[in-house]
Amino acid sequence: MIPAPIKYKFITPGVIFLILIALNGLVFLAIRFISGIGAVTNLDNATPWGLWIGVDVAAGVALAAGGFTSAALGHIMHREEYHSIVRPALLTAMLGYTFVAFAVFVDIGRFYFIWHPLIMWNGNSALFEVGICVMIYVTVLYIEFFPMVTEKFIGRVNFPQFLDFLNKPVDMILRYLDSRLSATMFIFIIAGVVLSTLHQSSLGTLMVIAGQKMHPLWQTPILPLLFLLSAISVGFPMVIFESLIASRSFKLKPEMKILSRLGRMIGPILGVYLAFKIGDIFIRETFKYIVIFDTAAWMFIVEMALMMIAFALFLSRKVTRSPLGLFIASSFVIAGVLINRMNNFIIAYNPFYNPVKYFPSFGEISVTIGCIALLVLVYRAIVMYFPVISQEKREIIRKI
Repeated sequence: MIPAPIKYKFITPGVIFLILIALNGLVFLAIRFISGIGAVTNLDNATPWGLWIGVDVAAGVALAAGGFTSAALGHIMHREEYHSIVRPALLTAMLGYTFVAFAVFVDIGRFYFIWHPLIMWNGNSALFEVGICVMIYVTVLYIEFFPMVTEKFIGRVNFPQFLDFLNKPVDMILRYLDSRLSATMFIFIIAGVVLSTLHQSSLGTLMVIAGQKMHPLWQTPILPLLFLLSAISVGFPMVIFESLIASRSFKLKPEMKILSRLGRMIGPILGVYLAFKIGDIFIRETFKYIVIFDTAAWMFIVEMALMMIAFALFLSRKVTRSPLGLFIASSFVIAGVLINRMNNFIIAYNPFYNPVKYFPSFGEISVTIGCIALLVLVYRAIVMYFPVISQEKREIIRKI
């Protein structure tokens, strides 16, 4: 198995559909920047954040966790057999965090002040820690991706005729950067894992300091730990989900030997997360809020049911040996973490003196779905141009 660009047609009916969704989102995005955030969203002074923070940022950060979990497994733990999944996971994380950073930019009322945390430091702020860690980690992800760029262009630099004098210098620069990165990449990999654990948990800290504005079902002192554990729990399912989708889309044979091994790891990780989650419920005796069966209770039940079903599925050898079984089980984990972040940032969070119950507008939903569609399109373009996805040699030869 060697990484190579995917030789496949870019435009398909599914791609056309994604382009239309992306264009619809871009229209509402343009309105947001021209007419202000109030022209597109249902946010107001009493409701400071909504779908764009709960899903695009909080859930986006969690669902991009496959980058640091696979990097930790493949490089820090030196499990060489998992190296083929590291590049796609890294690309997913890079695009995911880019999407998260863009979502923050879009959600800020005065978006042109997004640079302030770079020079206006507040070491006592959980949000400042999240922002700085994410900015540094995005930079680290792009550095980790750069070897794929050098691998693509070294020995193949070919500028147009009037610029052909640049071919040799650029090739020399690429070779130098590639050699320097090869010698120092372990620093960036370790930094990426450390930064991820910091900001994943600090998102939980951000909600802890919300105090009584948070519903008791989610307001707990161990929320930073739960955020970190849930991010780790969804890391490998995201890798499996992305790998199976890419294999199906590009007519590749799924790497079941590796994916099955990953699947067998997920059950114990989910077990640790659920143990802390359920233990916290009984220690704080918050189960009394579940039997009220209001909106918050039902959303909590849905969140827990998804994670518990996924836990049971991943304990089955039959499931972990089946592409469909792995896909379904991974989907349950992804949905569970997505609902968890929505619950924490939207359902559970209720600002004081808020007379209106928030529900996202059509414009908010359009921008979120449109950005996801755009992310998928960019991912497709990159894997078709750069050596990201590992393929068997006979598959590469056949498609050439």
